[in-house]
Amino acid sequence: MNEEAMSSEILLETVDRLPTSRPHEVPPTSDKIVPLWRQRLTIFTHNKLAVASVIFLFLITAACYLVPLFHPTNQTNQAATFGVQWNAPPSWAHPLGTDSSGFDELGRIFYGGEYSLTLGILSGFITIVIGTVYGMISGFVAGLTDTFMMRILDAFLSIPYLFLLITLISIFGRSTAFLIGIIGFTLWWGNARIIRGDALLIRNLEYSQAATAMGAGKMHIIRRHVFPNSISNIVTVATFSVADAILFLSALGFLGLGIQTPQTDWGTMLQAGASQIQNGFWWEVFPLASIFILVVVAINYIGDALRDAFEVRLIER
Repeated sequence: MNEEAMSSEILLETVDRLPTSRPHEVPPTSDKIVPLWRQRLTIFTHNKLAVASVIFLFLITAACYLVPLFHPTNQTNQAATFGVQWNAPPSWAHPLGTDSSGFDELGRIFYGGEYSLTLGILSGFITIVIGTVYGMISGFVAGLTDTFMMRILDAFLSIPYLFLLITLISIFGRSTAFLIGIIGFTLWWGNARIIRGDALLIRNLEYSQAATAMGAGKMHIIRRHVFPNSISNIVTVATFSVADAILFLSALGFLGLGIQTPQTDWGTMLQAGASQIQNGFWWEVFPLASIFILVVVAINYIGDALRDAFEVRLIER
């Protein structure tokens, strides 16, 4: 048998051993496309401190709105506290005692938490929206527009922030709506610089330049390229803005410029408790201070984990 015949025979035997498949049948594959939300959730859950922070923050937030339903106490009418021992130590009737006005301390912590958390979230939302829009316009347009917008921002940043808040509140009052607005509309300056840096970097990358060369408009590039690739920093800055808003609201409350009575916030409660700590009334400071510190730390841990979860380089393509 010649070599040609032997080669033909070997080829036929090889073809016969190949697995047969139906027409238009796609061979099965073990590689499955993992949804983007599941990848981000996996990255987030790898951070155990962030998961614990989410659980803790959820419990505290739920307690602020639900505990008053199961542990009803008067928190708005001081006249109703007559007959109640002021600065009373913890007991069955008052698990965390009473404060210097006769209010139940446990109920007051969660009553003040409603205002602190609500104002912090709303102010943080205003902050990140304004900072993102301002920073993206400044960084993407660049040139003289960027220079002008950044000089305005530098002028704002040169003003001591807490003194600015004190001045504005002293002039215009301290209603709840005004506190939300004044913190939200003045806390975005640093956020805008961070977002502007991302926009300035992304506008010079190859895919942005290629989109521009193909005729894409500026809004299209911002929507399809700049914003998605800046989302990790935007989400991180948003969570930190909520923590900052809670801190500044508490600072104002500690200085006596917080929410007006009969409402209260954690800063106002800490200010009232600090004047009583020297008398040994520890229950008016330590439980609230522990919750306050843990809430701020939890928000920061969540922000760090969200930054990793939305980081484009950690997502599988």
